[in-house]
Parts: sequence; C-alpha cells; structure tokens
Amino acid sequence: MRERGDATRRRVSRRVLLGASAAAGTTALAGLVLTSATRQGDPPAVARRAATTGPDAGRGQVVVDRVYSAARRRDIDIVTVSPENAARANLPVCLMLHGRFGNARAVGTLPALLSAAVAGGEIPPYAFVTVDGGNGYWHRNRDDDPMTMLLEEIPQWLARRNLGGRRHQPFAVAGISMGGFGALLYARRRRERRDPVRAVAAVSPALLLSWREMRKRDAFPDASDWAASDPLRNVDKLGDVPVAVWCGTEDQFIHGTRRFIRDAKPVIASTGPGGHNDDYYRRVLPEAVRFLGRHL
Repeated sequence: MRERGDATRRRVSRRVLLGASAAAGTTALAGLVLTSATRQGDPPAVARRAATTGPDAGRGQVVVDRVYSAARRRDIDIVTVSPENAARANLPVCLMLHGRFGNARAVGTLPALLSAAVAGGEIPPYAFVTVDGGNGYWHRNRDDDPMTMLLEEIPQWLARRNLGGRRHQPFAVAGISMGGFGALLYARRRRERRDPVRAVAAVSPALLLSWREMRKRDAFPDASDWAASDPLRNVDKLGDVPVAVWCGTEDQFIHGTRRFIRDAKPVIASTGPGGHNDDYYRRVLPEAVRFLGRHL
C-alpha cells in the first residue's frame, strides 16, 4: 500500500491489523495508555520498555499504518482504534495525543475500553486515531511541526481511510500528559479556523506554571513562544467547547491543572488520589471514553 505525503513524494506504508485474536504479550501496541513516560524525566530507554509491556490490546480493531508527514519531515505511525464488530466506514474519529516519550502505538487498554462502552450501549461507535508527535508539546519547534500535521494532514489521511464522516475531520480530541496540553492547543487552533471540535478530554495535562520548569523540556525556543501556546495563558481562546479534565492530587501537574479548572471551568473537573502514572490513567479513561462519545 502506498501513501502520498505531499504533492511530490510517495512512501510505502505498512499496515498491521490486530483484532480480538491478537495474542497477549505479542504486540508492541500493548502497554501504557498513550504515554510511555510514567514519571516526568524518565529517559527514553525506560519509556520505550514501558510502552511494550502490560496487558494485550484486548478487544477491538487496531490498524497501524506507516505514512510520511511533510509537516514533521519524517515517516510516522498512524494508528486507528475502533470498536469490536463496528463498521469502519465513515466512523467518527477522536484524536488521541500521546505524552512525552510516547508514541502512536502505546494504546494500552483503549481498544477494550472503547469496545466495552459501545457494546454496552453507553455510547455510539467511534474511533480513536493516534499519531507519532515527538516530544515538542504538539506545536512547531524548529523544523518539526506536529500541529500542522494534525490540522492539515490528518484530514487527508482520514479521507483515504474513509474515516471521520463526510468532512473527514476529527469530532473531538483527547490527550494524556503532554498530549493533554496538545489537545487543548489543538482545540484552540480548530476554533481559530472556525471549525471547532465538539469536545476535549485532557488527562493529567502537562500544564506548568513557570518558564523555569518548561524550558527543561526543550520544547519552546523562549518564554514568549511558550506563553503564546500555553493553554493556561489562553483559556479564553477555547471558547465554549465542552472540556473535561482529570488529574491525580499526587501528580506533579496538579497545580497547573487546578489553575486551569479555576479559570476554564470545564464541564468535568476531576481531581482525586493518584499520581502521574498508568494506574491513574486506567482508572479515569473509561469516563473519558464515555464523555467523548456523548458529544458525537
């Protein structure tokens, strides 16, 4: 199968279909739920090991494609997670953005959670789509531009897969840790284009209060660039999109999350016992999946 990354370049993509028959422990899609860094500062080697351990992908259909992103100037994985037994044609899509040191393949228990909620009649069927976004907080940094990938290239890739409805646009966005930051930024960019998403779910969003802390992540060239993108400093630019936020009280990002809750007044603002780790994500993701499904 071939994928066109831009007007002049073709790259061969690889497609892997994993369904309910996938054997436990045999797929790299098993493991942490969309963030392979369970503690801030985990080195990449630790993060990669974490992303390939844990329970199998469970029920549901998981398709992995390799495509070329002109915005990121590299080949990336695009992963589609859809409910078990659901027809994929024109299935609505929610973007799911991974955390720092994460990647598109670390979908963890998401296939099983989505399938269970749909099978139980709690929500209508929809799909999650994840992509490799790097470690730059989902915005342009030097010659890497994951936000343009999300805004410009994702609709093209969805159209080629007959996903995302008639317009092939994600109806919602979600993210964990750095991906939560990215989800809020993506929702803002969609609104600025007069094409707002219907819902945003941010789990343990990596919202920091000081440039001193953010500069350690080498994601922004300077404080002004960070401030221009930071959801905490641009709450009003989200508009009236329904936002849901979850964060553990032992999470290092709880202070930034509490400030966001105070200023943005999300429709769901959940803080409770838990850290910045997989145990907490697994507890709150079922509610996030249902929240997103209610906004189809």
